[in-house]
Amino acid sequence: MDASSLFSSLDLVCGNGLSLSSEQRAALETSMIILKTHYRFNRVLLWGKILGIKHDYFIAQGVGEDEMKDKKCLYSMNCTDWHLLPQVTEAMVANVAAVARGRFLGDPSHLYDPAEIRRQGGGDAAVGENVMMKVSEENRLAATVFTIDKEVAVVPRGAYVRSPHGNVQTNRSFQGLNPTEAAKLNNYMHFSEAKTLKEKSILEMADLNPAIDFLDVLSDDVPKGSWSLQFEHGSRVCVIRSLLWFGLTFYHVPGTSKHGYIYMGDGLKTLDLPFML
Repeated sequence: MDASSLFSSLDLVCGNGLSLSSEQRAALETSMIILKTHYRFNRVLLWGKILGIKHDYFIAQGVGEDEMKDKKCLYSMNCTDWHLLPQVTEAMVANVAAVARGRFLGDPSHLYDPAEIRRQGGGDAAVGENVMMKVSEENRLAATVFTIDKEVAVVPRGAYVRSPHGNVQTNRSFQGLNPTEAAKLNNYMHFSEAKTLKEKSILEMADLNPAIDFLDVLSDDVPKGSWSLQFEHGSRVCVIRSLLWFGLTFYHVPGTSKHGYIYMGDGLKTLDLPFML
């Protein structure tokens, strides 16, 4: 969600019951302008808020030349003082998945138990396995933001283009989807490296435009039904919500270039979703 249109964008996604107070909005609007200048970002986005038991984390993203790869994430607990999140690696994501459990506490320095004992098997065959890993909540926060972006970040088809050099940039000629197109999930894409696109046949890719169809579409997601698409505000705004990461809300105003997404939730994935559909 672009910081330059923060107030109007937040009003479009408030249907999920989560929003920001007027004090938080005012503080964010000012501090994110300072962020853009200080770090020399091309633009700054409000990524969202992860709810903690003691304190909440507000997340911002700074974007450079490449809209998809050149990103830096920052967090704040008061909407004013910002701190860079560490760079995420696959090893970090694996460590977080193995050690961190339950809700976020709201303390970046908190260390999750590095000596967790896992019991495998049963009865006399039970084996104790020591998992010697230290995971700070700051690292867990970085890994969670990375994973949510990787799995459920959404953009409308045509909003971004890939240059011959491989850079992903905003499409200045994008005028938005029409109401008919906006009602179909196959006109929305994951804003992350494509996976299922590489598995399509030559016949399936015959009608695709390589400049804009370089991402996976939501309609290919498994399990089916993991997205909720609705029209709100008098059918003027298309709102898509993820059921896999509950709290992720995307909006698009058909006929305009206005679009964005925000996450406001506890940072926990709905792992049993396939059994609920």
